[in-house]
Amino acid sequence: MKFYHAMIRVRNLEESIKFWTEIMNFEITHQKDYDSGRFTLVFLKDKATDFILELTYNWDQDEDYLVGRNFGHFAFQVENIYEFCDKLIKHEITINRPPRDGRMAFFKDPNNISIELLQQGEALTPCEPWTLMENEGTW
Repeated sequence: MKFYHAMIRVRNLEESIKFWTEIMNFEITHQKDYDSGRFTLVFLKDKATDFILELTYNWDQDEDYLVGRNFGHFAFQVENIYEFCDKLIKHEITINRPPRDGRMAFFKDPNNISIELLQQGEALTPCEPWTLMENEGTW
């Protein structure tokens, strides 16, 4: 058996594609509209690992998608957690759990899905402004 992909439902397709391509470094592998079912599927690949993420956009859906407590988060390792968190701030993304320890941070995608960042290798030396930042919201 081989793990194939994970899927999330999105409320705003353009915003979600921008987030996953510009911030998370995924690339679109294919996209298809299904007129009869009134939905769009977009498949994105993580350039570093080949992990596939499917975005499903239901055209007429007005339901608010709630993240269930049975789903925790996506986790990504990064080369420099401080630099990645700086990138998030530049894109006006709230860091819910700052990397005060130089090792771990949490933030959310445009669909309220938690994403964990983990520093590759050893934790970076704790430093400001990260050590002074408080948690914000939930993750």
